[in-house]
Amino acid sequence: MSKVFKVLKLGSGIGQREPHQKRRRALVAGGAGFLGSHLCERLLRDGYDVVALDNFQTGKRYNLNTLLRDPRFTCIEHDIVDPLPVGLESDEIYNLACPASPPHYQADPIHTFKTSVLGSLNLLELARRNNAKIFQASTSEVYGDPFVHPQPESYFGNVNTHGPRSCYDEGKRSAETLFFDYSRTYGLDIRVARIFNTYGRRMQPDDGRVVSNFIVQALRGEDLTVYGSGLQTRSFCYADDLIEGFIRLMNAPCAPAHPVNLGNPGEFTIMELATLVVGYTNSRSKIVHRPLPIDDPRQRKPDISFARDNLGWEPRINLAQGLAHTVDYFDTLLYGSRMITGAAAS
Repeated sequence: MSKVFKVLKLGSGIGQREPHQKRRRALVAGGAGFLGSHLCERLLRDGYDVVALDNFQTGKRYNLNTLLRDPRFTCIEHDIVDPLPVGLESDEIYNLACPASPPHYQADPIHTFKTSVLGSLNLLELARRNNAKIFQASTSEVYGDPFVHPQPESYFGNVNTHGPRSCYDEGKRSAETLFFDYSRTYGLDIRVARIFNTYGRRMQPDDGRVVSNFIVQALRGEDLTVYGSGLQTRSFCYADDLIEGFIRLMNAPCAPAHPVNLGNPGEFTIMELATLVVGYTNSRSKIVHRPLPIDDPRQRKPDISFARDNLGWEPRINLAQGLAHTVDYFDTLLYGSRMITGAAAS
């Protein structure tokens, strides 16, 4: 039985287009989240009618404040684990609905897994009924703590099936399986992206990701917490670059027969990132070390050869540029706009 859902804004009616209307309609599950809100913004800019679904577990209403003024945009409060509301017919479906930071996805691990599996099933069935293209936001976490470096799409990964991160890692792996089985069984047009570490505007101060953690700690004058030695590596992609990758993958004339890595191949140690953040914030924060969490990967770097060769995509914003933008965002969020921080508290 479907949950009662709240319509935050209605245009001419969900799922109803005027006869003369030629615009394409996109449905974005997780549309109020960090990446989902950027995607909704881009799709509107590209001329789509956009419907966002979000249960607001981690997505924020204020991420959509400017979008709600657009009559082509509709937001519905709904959890994709539950049967979907009627009237969501769309030409394209993007599934970004899942907590993506460890503190958030570990807070309710069973629901996290259900979001990846039951939520994907609900959206895949919607796509099948409407013959819609459907996009799955998968993750580099499917590679686990990799023995192959950098990680190509052909690598099957080294993942713990029963650890504290498994609800997310295995949930995303299961979702990939469902998407490709729907493609083989029903001929559904699917696009699956494996997203590597991404950062930028609209990250949450408490989301537990390393970039936001470091920036918030530095701006507050707190010690920067580095887990383990800090010699583990990550690759950081700015959100605008990633969204461009989403669009190019969805618009590719032929669906790739496998997931596609999207991320920035520039590789940095966590200590290098901490040092950069301290510099950009002019902070006097010190770097302190804490024990490494269970199953934290030692290295992570995407092989983006396929995206570069077949989508003409590669990141354009380097870490220095992206950090400058992100520090400005968090400085405003924490200290420059009481309206935003008040919305966050609510």
